[in-house]
Amino acid sequence: MADANLAHIASGLGAGLVTIGAGYGIGRIASAAMEGSARNPQAAADVRTSMIISCALIERVALFGTVVCLLLAVK
Repeated sequence: MADANLAHIASGLGAGLVTIGAGYGIGRIASAAMEGSARNPQAAADVRTSMIISCALIERVALFGTVVCLLLAVK
């Protein structure tokens, strides 16, 4: 196989792993936030704010990983 073909395969696998990891992380955060809100309804606003900030940070890392994978595919 040529190096270009391997780069395309690696970038596809990398983008898939980044997406799976981000989905798993956001799912865990949402689960913990729902459980925390159910246990202490008075703190629901604080929990929601922390959840949104954490999800945004995870999405930023996922976008960075996807961009790196796309750059590998184009190179």
